[in-house]
Amino acid sequence: MATNKILNVNGINVVLFQDNHEDFISLTDIARYRDSERSDYILQNWMRNRSTIEFIGLWEQFNNPDFNSIEFDGIKNISGSNSFSLTPKRWIESTNAVGIISKTGRYGGTFAHKDIAFEFASWLSAEFKFYLIKEFQRLKENENERLNLEWNFQ
Repeated sequence: MATNKILNVNGINVVLFQDNHEDFISLTDIARYRDSERSDYILQNWMRNRSTIEFIGLWEQFNNPDFNSIEFDGIKNISGSNSFSLTPKRWIESTNAVGIISKTGRYGGTFAHKDIAFEFASWLSAEFKFYLIKEFQRLKENENERLNLEWNFQ
């Protein structure tokens, strides 16, 4: 079951949720740091880069036994060219990716496993990534302290 939390990173609220004990962070919220109106374009520009495709493909190969590596190779070969574009939804559908999640609706957006989200934050801004990691670590320390207290009470 997924539970949502909000990190305040340099004045930007960034949604984080847990699914199967894995942390997913909103790329849509991170992109709002650069352009609050057009976060989807920021994300698509990031996904055009060959180094991005190589990183998220490698992450999938390590973490997803159902990853379609043949489709990934095709995407990787054309990535970085002037005419290349890729949306998170197309990436997920073509490769059976699990590291990026696209949600529609009121609380929708594009979310990524923390490893991928930190990589996106690096591309966007070293300063923002630094504050994102600090906030994430603070949240995890608070969660661990609370869990330790609960365990001690039992």
